[in-house]
Amino acid sequence: MNLTKFADLTPAEFKALYTGYVPSDVEVEELDLSNVDVSAVGATFDWISKGKTTPVKNQEQCGSCWAFSATENIESVWMIAKDLTSSNFKPLAPQQIVDCDKRDGGCNGGNPPTAYEYVIQAGGQDTEASYPYRAVNQACQFKPADVEAKITSYKKISTEADMLTATATVAPLSICVDASQWQFYKSGVMTAAQCGTSLDHCVQAVGYDTSASPPYWNVRNSWGASWGMSGFIRLEYGHGTCGLNKETTTAVA
Repeated sequence: MNLTKFADLTPAEFKALYTGYVPSDVEVEELDLSNVDVSAVGATFDWISKGKTTPVKNQEQCGSCWAFSATENIESVWMIAKDLTSSNFKPLAPQQIVDCDKRDGGCNGGNPPTAYEYVIQAGGQDTEASYPYRAVNQACQFKPADVEAKITSYKKISTEADMLTATATVAPLSICVDASQWQFYKSGVMTAAQCGTSLDHCVQAVGYDTSASPPYWNVRNSWGASWGMSGFIRLEYGHGTCGLNKETTTAVA
């Protein structure tokens, strides 16, 4: 822990401005991992080195983490499905979800499952270039002609062991966490004893290292690259750290 760009905020201000998870009662089907070759799941995995993630984003002072988490998962799922990499893929527009998903609250919060529902119903997600991020609630400006990626459904993963398998064999996952103790995070592995499990923020699990001591998840945040470890945080594996296994989902292309 150290002084960060959030050091001048009270905990209440920090939570109000930079998180945004609101629970949903949407029923989500379990991801079927019965046909996955678990023997192929190694001790370490990293989607970044495979070029299946976009650069770290910044939600700014808007409670849109849920839209960013869903967007980042959809980006990765689409790149994996279409054999693209970050070098030939156009990043997607979280602002579209903020503005157009009327089941959620834009900068006032929401959750990934209802964000996926919106993207399915809309027929896809526009590019960031065509629908730039403004960190405010606006009128919906979705343009079907600018759709870059589409999804057909979404699934949940209920255990941390299954999360490991899904991360290594399916895609980087959308996870929701208790980020109340992330305000002063600088580097290293945050342990389960250092944070709670009252979900308030959604991010992306992009890899893991179970051979490290302690073993950890590599998690991509949406507070810009100047926060944490160039925009990332490591969360201890195997203990539901920060509630990371309480709402884990992935879109399906």
